[in-house]
Amino acid sequence: MAKNTKNTDVDVDVVVIGGGYAGVMAANRLTQRDDVTVTLINPRPNFVHRVRLHQLVGGSDDAVVDYRDVLAEDVRLVVGTVTRIDAAGRRVTLEAGGALDYDYLIYAVGSGSADPRVPGAAEFAHPIATLEEAQRLRPIVDAAPATAAVTVVGAGPTGIETAAELAETGRNVTLVCGEVLGPYLHPRGRRSVAGRLAALGVTVLDGSDAAGAADAKVTAVTRDAVRLGDGRELPSQVTIWTAGFAVPDLAGRSGLSTDALGRLLTDETLTSVDDERIVAAGDSAAPSDLPLRMSCQAAIPLGARAADTVLSRIAGEQPSPLNQVFAGQCISLGRRAGIFQFAHRYDVALWFHIDGRPGAKLKEVVCKGIVKHLAAEARKAGSYSLHRVSGGTKRQQRLLQQAGRDEAPATTPARAA
Repeated sequence: MAKNTKNTDVDVDVVVIGGGYAGVMAANRLTQRDDVTVTLINPRPNFVHRVRLHQLVGGSDDAVVDYRDVLAEDVRLVVGTVTRIDAAGRRVTLEAGGALDYDYLIYAVGSGSADPRVPGAAEFAHPIATLEEAQRLRPIVDAAPATAAVTVVGAGPTGIETAAELAETGRNVTLVCGEVLGPYLHPRGRRSVAGRLAALGVTVLDGSDAAGAADAKVTAVTRDAVRLGDGRELPSQVTIWTAGFAVPDLAGRSGLSTDALGRLLTDETLTSVDDERIVAAGDSAAPSDLPLRMSCQAAIPLGARAADTVLSRIAGEQPSPLNQVFAGQCISLGRRAGIFQFAHRYDVALWFHIDGRPGAKLKEVVCKGIVKHLAAEARKAGSYSLHRVSGGTKRQQRLLQQAGRDEAPATTPARAA
């Protein structure tokens, strides 16, 4: 696709905060115009392939990709951390000193580990939501005796993948779910995952165990044990915490409107309800206070949509509203098995899934495909189109119900209270 050479009086400066899936897609896509200067600010010099962090802990991947492989040459990379957004002055302040001015800002700061709020968890449990956390955990796992009890807390994809990855290497793993194993999964898919974990020797404690869900929830963590709601203590020389995610508080600290978790509140074009020069994407966005499931599957299309919103505003056009669709959820179960749980486009699981070795191969195709999507957009800005696939009807219905009105929602709804 040829670049749009339509010129404004001066170049337009766009700053993208966050170099994850959403931020890289947005930055690459913005290079369609010759009169747009794109700066990507990220705390790390390399791209983190976050869906492989459990493999880093297990020793089968380093979960890092060189930015030269996924970022367009025209994008300026600044390695640093933004401490404040000055919306009125259109400027961001960097932790290391200095500031960058912008005409438009894309807020794609992603997510990280949530505060576990369980006594002892912050001190003795190891989160793995970021590269640094996974890198710190890897030598701890390696140093533990082969017979050491390993407890993984959290029943979502990260918990399941981490438990399976470590069990496949011969580790003695217990997965504490709190409630149900794989909440997103269809019951058929859940049975398949449970069967694979059992074959790997993973002990699964979920809400159906003993007297109910409360008994399978962690109430305290010590240096060498995990305490459950029914008073049981599980020996645990290595405790890994995968329950919950949180977003950075940069938006809130900068005086911008956020939801209860700190995600930037936007309209359906991903534009901040406070400032049309600020657009959000990825895990840190809450469009119409109805955020999408935190996932790479949502982040990349949201990054493309955010870039399109900025490009439309530069061109003096009305941005298109969000039309997000989902395919399902893909979970690895070690290196030799996995599951692809298919879903309705509105993100509710179907009965159909692919598991076993074909599931593992499909998961690997997905992981490699993520990098390919970003690299393809870097080479040919504007080529990505999955964010335009139709199927957002259910979201529009939910917005209507939320607004309590019969007409279609405006692209800029009333600001949330």
